[in-house]
Amino acid sequence: MWKHVAANGFSLLIVGFIAFAGAVAWGQRQYVEEGPLAAATYFEVPRGATLTAVSENLAEAGIIENATIFRLGARYTERQDDLRFGNYEIPAGISMDALMELLSSGAPSTFRYTATYVIRGQGNGEMRLRERIPGTGDLQELATFGSDEEIPAEYTALVEAGTPIVYRVSVPEGLTVWQIVEGMRGADFLADDVSDLPAEGTLAPDTYEVERGTAISTILADMEEAQTEILVAAWAGRADDLPFESVGEALVLASIIEKETGVSSEREQVAGVFVNRLEQGIRLQTDPTIIYGESEGRGFLGRGIRQSEIENANNPWNTYRIDGLPPSPIANPGRAAIEAAVNPADTDFIFFVADGSGGHSFAVTLEEHNRNVAAWRRIEAERAAQEN
Repeated sequence: MWKHVAANGFSLLIVGFIAFAGAVAWGQRQYVEEGPLAAATYFEVPRGATLTAVSENLAEAGIIENATIFRLGARYTERQDDLRFGNYEIPAGISMDALMELLSSGAPSTFRYTATYVIRGQGNGEMRLRERIPGTGDLQELATFGSDEEIPAEYTALVEAGTPIVYRVSVPEGLTVWQIVEGMRGADFLADDVSDLPAEGTLAPDTYEVERGTAISTILADMEEAQTEILVAAWAGRADDLPFESVGEALVLASIIEKETGVSSEREQVAGVFVNRLEQGIRLQTDPTIIYGESEGRGFLGRGIRQSEIENANNPWNTYRIDGLPPSPIANPGRAAIEAAVNPADTDFIFFVADGSGGHSFAVTLEEHNRNVAAWRRIEAERAAQEN
C-alpha cells in the first residue's frame, strides 16, 4: 500500500513539474512574442512609479495582455529596477521584452502633444498646439491662438486632464528684453516672478523647453548663460584689428546688425560696412538705433521715423547724432549676428539701403549710394500706389 501511495505521489510530482515547466515556457513565449497593441501610441512612466503600477497601466492601455507576466519577465531579465520616467512612443505589436527595454533605455521623452509659445515683437505671443501622430512622426495642428485671445477648448481639455504636454518657449532674434519678458508674461504655463529686467542684449534667442509652472526668471537665467557662452566663444575667435576693444562693444554692434538685416548671407557684409564706418570716423546712421531710444527700449514705434527724431540729440542711441557705437545694445542678437560682428566681411562698402527684395544694395561711393536710394524710393512709391 505504501509503495502504491509513494508511486502515485511521485507521479503527481512529475506531473506538477511538467505543468510548472509548461507554464514557465508559456510565460516566456508570452514575454517575447508580439503584443496586442494594434496601433502605435504614447505612454508615460511617471517619476517614481513602481514596476507594479506601470505594468497595470500598460495592461489597462492595451499595450500588454498580462501585467503579471510583464513583471515576472522584468525580474527574470534583472531589469525590475531599470524603469526610467518619461514619455515614450510605443510601436504597434511590441513585445513585453522589447517594451521593457524601451522603458528602461533612458531615451529622450517623446510627447504626443507639444505646445510652442512664440514671442512676438508687440510684447505678446502665439501658442501653437500640435499633436504628433503615433507611428509616423507627423505633426497635426490642433490650435493656434494669441496670448490676448480666448484659450481654445482643445488646449483647456488637455491641461485640465493632466495630459503630458511638452512646453517650449521660442524667442526669435532681434527682440528687446522688454519684448521678451512681456511676451512671456502672456504664456499661461509660465509663472511671472520678474521685477527687474536683465541688461539689453544678454538673452540668447532660441527655443527653450520648459515644464508647466516654470518661473520666467529661470528661463531668463538660462538665456543669459547661453548668451555668455556664445559671446566668449565668438570673442575668442575674433578677427584682428577690429575698431572696438571689448566683448560688450561687439555685442552692441551685433545687435545693430541683427536689426538691420534678416538675410543670413548679408550679415558679414553689413558688419563690414559698420566696421569701415567706425574705422573711418563716419557715423553709423542706422534707423533701428533711433527707434530703440524713441521707444524706450520697447523696440517698435508702430509708424515711420520722423525728421525730428532723426535730429533728436537727446536720444543717446541716435547714431545720426552720436559718434561711434551707442551706449548699449538695442536688441538681443543671435549667434550668427554676434559672429558676424567679430568676423566682418573684408569689403570697401560704406553704404547700404533696402533693395525691395528683403535684402540691401551696397555701395562704395556716395554717388552710387544715392542711385540705390533713388531706386528704393521708386519701389516705395510704386507699392504705396498699389495699396491705394
